[in-house]
Amino acid sequence: MKFFLIQFTNLPANGMAIFPFIIVKNESFANNPILINHEKIHLKQQLELLILPFYIAYLVHYVINLMVYKSHYQAYINIVFEKEAHLHEADINYFKKRRIFAWMGLLRRK
Repeated sequence: MKFFLIQFTNLPANGMAIFPFIIVKNESFANNPILINHEKIHLKQQLELLILPFYIAYLVHYVINLMVYKSHYQAYINIVFEKEAHLHEADINYFKKRRIFAWMGLLRRK
């Protein structure tokens, strides 16, 4: 998957995917294959939902989770897109076997 890597020191997270960019906090994160794979999973999710709807769904899911869990961290890790990315971030070959809309299988998974 083609992407552009950008370093941004003031980034509030270690990494972030905003199609077609992967933004990382510093060079050590740029050289972290697990973090890069995690963000590449997000790029694939963004493409599946035609980019803008991904961001809307991500935000809506976060807000609903925030009301349920009353914790930023719990709300974040329970976003279905994050579940897929965290579950498969260490599998560098994940894209060879990943099915389209794979994150949908995690909607009801706790």
